[in-house]
Amino acid sequence: MNSFPRGDLAVVIGSAGGIGSACVRALAGCGSFAATVGLGRTSSPPLDLADEASIVGCAEAVARLGKPRLILVATGVLHSERMQPEKSLRELDPAVLAEAFAVNTIGPALVMKHFLPLLARDGKAVFATLSARVGSIGDNRLGGWYSYRASKAALNQLVHTAAVELSRRQPEAICVALHPGTVDTRLSAPFGKSGLDVSSPEAAVERLLGVIDRLSAADSGGFFDQHGECVPW
Repeated sequence: MNSFPRGDLAVVIGSAGGIGSACVRALAGCGSFAATVGLGRTSSPPLDLADEASIVGCAEAVARLGKPRLILVATGVLHSERMQPEKSLRELDPAVLAEAFAVNTIGPALVMKHFLPLLARDGKAVFATLSARVGSIGDNRLGGWYSYRASKAALNQLVHTAAVELSRRQPEAICVALHPGTVDTRLSAPFGKSGLDVSSPEAAVERLLGVIDRLSAADSGGFFDQHGECVPW
């Protein structure tokens, strides 16, 4: 992470997941940050995307430790015991839609609300959240996966809008959405296809951190894939 000033904090939200835990390990070992803080439902203090009070508590705890130079939100839900990606409109269920938006959209929005003001105000500082290429409206040629697509598309809009506001008070700060590719985690495991390019969490994180390292303030508000290419809205 050569483009960041040395010192300050890196914060990973969703640190118990496949990508999140790989991020914590990579950032802790890169030497660019004074400390790497991992937050999630099992951390101390815990962070639950469905509980704004827990997000506030974690933001306050991070603020006591120092200034975050990098905040990475590595959370998301595609399937659970209660939900599976829809193949057609007939399968739409309000409870599934609500769960997808709660985790993929509302939770990260509340993280932006309470964590963006903590970003270091001098030099490069980045807030990045994992989105998904299937959240692209312009790139949607297959249909299906209504709840996941819509919740990630809404997240992209929130990121872009927050970046506009952030630029007014911190012109050097960067707020982006990132597509990590297909990664060998619990989220993607049931939907792997033969011949699909699936990366290990470690390889995916190495690429993502490389993209983050190359970002500049001119990229704030953008949506980028794991190779640093712009993804259509």
